[in-house]
Amino acid sequence: MLKARCLDYGRHRLAEFGLNPALIHANHGAYGAVPDSVRAAQREIQDQLRANPCGFFRTIYPERIRAAAGRVAEFLGGAAQDWVFVENATQAANTVIAGIELAAGDEVLTTDQVYPAVRKAIRHRCQRTGANLVEARISLPVTGPEDVVRAILNAVTGKTRLAVLDHISSPCGILFPLAELCEKLRGLGVPVFVDAAHVPGNIDVDVAAMGADYFAANAHKWLCASHGAAMLWCRTDHQQTLQPLTISHGHGLGYAPAFDWPGTRDPSAWLSVPAAIDFHIHAGDDALRVRNREVAFAAAQVLADEFNTVLAAPQDMQCAMAAIRLPNSAKLQPDRLDVIQQKMQSDQSIVVSITYADGSAWLRLSAAIYNDVDDLIEAGRRVWHVLEGDRRDA
Repeated sequence: MLKARCLDYGRHRLAEFGLNPALIHANHGAYGAVPDSVRAAQREIQDQLRANPCGFFRTIYPERIRAAAGRVAEFLGGAAQDWVFVENATQAANTVIAGIELAAGDEVLTTDQVYPAVRKAIRHRCQRTGANLVEARISLPVTGPEDVVRAILNAVTGKTRLAVLDHISSPCGILFPLAELCEKLRGLGVPVFVDAAHVPGNIDVDVAAMGADYFAANAHKWLCASHGAAMLWCRTDHQQTLQPLTISHGHGLGYAPAFDWPGTRDPSAWLSVPAAIDFHIHAGDDALRVRNREVAFAAAQVLADEFNTVLAAPQDMQCAMAAIRLPNSAKLQPDRLDVIQQKMQSDQSIVVSITYADGSAWLRLSAAIYNDVDDLIEAGRRVWHVLEGDRRDA
């Protein structure tokens, strides 16, 4: 059992996550990493399930899943009965988008910072209904929250039926002013789905006070839960119309029962989320969040100065991820980025994220409990080395 807080951060903690020490891990924001304490909690749950599957699913699981939802509510706000578990934020987005009534000519609004898989989910739904996907362009770099608010509100029309907005955008790690956006969009009669994949363990949040209609959050990223653990919050007045993608025994019994039982599966990732919350609190909670924000920004600022380039957003709009525009990035087309990132891992022993947004390539650096500033700076310098070689070979 974790006791007093441990404000001990840096590369020496890689072993606690089972991460390869030969690599520089600068992309925690992609898939996260699982610490030993959370893995132990998950194994204990799996062992309990294995020992008596019938007893576990019939008597233990129903109580444990609601208790886990209660811990999420304590950590992120709202009531336990408004929280359910899903595999990931993309599944949550699909769930919400599928439940919105759309007709020909209706519009679903998002931004060009939307996560690519969520964009595909919106487009798929629009194609099936005759609705239209509308993307507000977020010009980069942003200078302040007003840039984001203005771009989104200018794209709202009388046909907008849903706004799908990132809380922290995936391509460049930009913190959107969600409370202000939710208030203004609600005044226009537009419900808001918040894709908060990067939020838990990254920034402090009170979901109930935000004013969103739907809120999806991954636990496997900054909260360091096991993979396959994510949460969906739904405002009470929408719960009767929101259904899980898998209709099972809980259908017709209410919102939480419909989601709690999607069929027989290994629920250990969901049930070990409380252990991940315990780990985060033990690791410093707000102190860790502030520290990660400072590490990411400090490294990005050094690299931006060295490369004579810009950050995607000011410091108060970036959290545990910070992005810089790569020089000569117009030559780095999206179809080249995966190849370059694979080359970086094989040739330079770095795991990083290079994204494409607003016509440019961006280096997105993630700061986690096991990163030092020097890690991220060195990762950026190795990226520069690979890109310079790639340009010479072109």
